[in-house]
Amino acid sequence: MENTQDKTSTVVAPIKLTPGAIEQLAAIRRQENIPDEYGLRVGVKGGGCSGFSYILGFDLPQEGDDLFEVNGVKVLMNKAHAIYLLGMEIDFVNGLDNRGFKFNNPNASSTCGCGTSFAA
Repeated sequence: MENTQDKTSTVVAPIKLTPGAIEQLAAIRRQENIPDEYGLRVGVKGGGCSGFSYILGFDLPQEGDDLFEVNGVKVLMNKAHAIYLLGMEIDFVNGLDNRGFKFNNPNASSTCGCGTSFAA
């Protein structure tokens, strides 16, 4: 008798979302009536005061994307961006002097004061 094994594999998501970020993303999805087929796009683009800036927003899957589920959130990421984002944590800060998404990226060799751009 042949041994059949389940050939599904688990792909570890390259990023982490804190509970605060997940809560804020869910609130944005509700407020903006974003359809379920949209996922959270996380990526990078050239520009910003340090060389790269982060992409964060809801989008439809595109060719060249990897799809991950992070704590119940569907995350879309262009395969080429993973090298810049591996191990990154996205948090939501709601303080007196700062409010918004915060990117804690271990791959950044330097970041700027605004916290939304970095050098690799």
